[in-house]
Amino acid sequence: MLPERRLFLRTDTETRFIRLKPSSQLLAISGSAFVVGWSIFATAVLLMDSIGSGNFRAQAVRDQRVYEERLNAMSSERDASAEEAVAAQDRFDDALAQISLMQSELLQSEERRKELETGIEVIQATLRRTSRERNQARIQSQELMANAENGTPSGPASTEMTGTVDLLSSALASTAAERDMIAEDAEFAIERAAEVELELELLHEKNDQIFRQLEEAMLVSVEPLDEMFKAAGMDPDNLINQVRRGYSGQGGPLTPVQFSTSGSSYDADAARANGILSKMDRINLYRIAAERAPFDTPVKSAFRFTSGFGPRWGRMHNGTDFAGPHGTPIYSTADGVVISAGWASGYGRLVKIQHEFGIETRYAHLSRIRVQPGQRVSRGERIGDMGNSGRSTGTHLHYEVRVGGRPVNPMIYIKAGRDVF
Repeated sequence: MLPERRLFLRTDTETRFIRLKPSSQLLAISGSAFVVGWSIFATAVLLMDSIGSGNFRAQAVRDQRVYEERLNAMSSERDASAEEAVAAQDRFDDALAQISLMQSELLQSEERRKELETGIEVIQATLRRTSRERNQARIQSQELMANAENGTPSGPASTEMTGTVDLLSSALASTAAERDMIAEDAEFAIERAAEVELELELLHEKNDQIFRQLEEAMLVSVEPLDEMFKAAGMDPDNLINQVRRGYSGQGGPLTPVQFSTSGSSYDADAARANGILSKMDRINLYRIAAERAPFDTPVKSAFRFTSGFGPRWGRMHNGTDFAGPHGTPIYSTADGVVISAGWASGYGRLVKIQHEFGIETRYAHLSRIRVQPGQRVSRGERIGDMGNSGRSTGTHLHYEVRVGGRPVNPMIYIKAGRDVF
């Protein structure tokens, strides 16, 4: 297929030729084919890489847009939850005002009932006394009439007896009129007592309805908080006891309530009211605990999760990474004290905050630190800016939560707080 060929090169003075052997032709053809093939392959690789890079950038833009939409939706849900919490607090305050008004009405009703009972007892005693006096007057009148029939005295004695009879008759008439008046007063008092009892019954029904609404509101408010702390691996009862030991002052508006003035040892309304106040106190303690546990997110601006808690590239990743623009504000996720703020190997610029309940949070790879060691910070307070310091491949925040020195997944706290707040 490749016979020997001769290539003649002729000039004005001489003629030369080049002999092309089959092996030389085969080598030239193979080299040309290799160059052309390599050019095609390199061009295809470059085109594929360019197309892949464009798709990756488009996918990154789409992912960023999706994350921003999700963040906006979460922000809207958080705002709606905050508004609902404010509205629930307003409704709760209104209910407390109604309870105070009902308490005053109940006390006044019980005082009126006691006054009516006392008045009825006085009327009954007066009736009994009047009845006795009437019977005595009747007996004396009968005796005088009998004496008058047995022997009719004359002169002053007859006149005296006649006067006595007239006096007794007028006394009997007066006593009868007084008796009728007392009977009417007693009947009116009994009717009034029945009306007061009806009013008390209606007040008790209204009171029971308000108590039911408050108890349902307390149940709806307390259960999510219980679930939030349980989801974060924290015992709610133990947590409440720790907070209560730190806030052990007594007095104020949450003192026990006593609705009854009868001096009885047990009152159902008072027990229910004290139960509601106890739940209010528990909610208040939960609020204090939530401010001191890291249930918030350290980044409020647009971001995306780039790496979660767990093994990564054969090593343990002890936190969660939030990627965002350089200089994005970083916030403390709970109240606490800054125990370290400076450069740390691998972490770059690092801020450590010690919280209550043995919890510590770490904020790494910062571009700027805005707090000092020993400084007390509050939840939502800005502590630094997102950066790329230390062992980092891009601008992001490395966020850790440690309980008793042991790293735990920060998303446990963030998701638990997001379900409630």
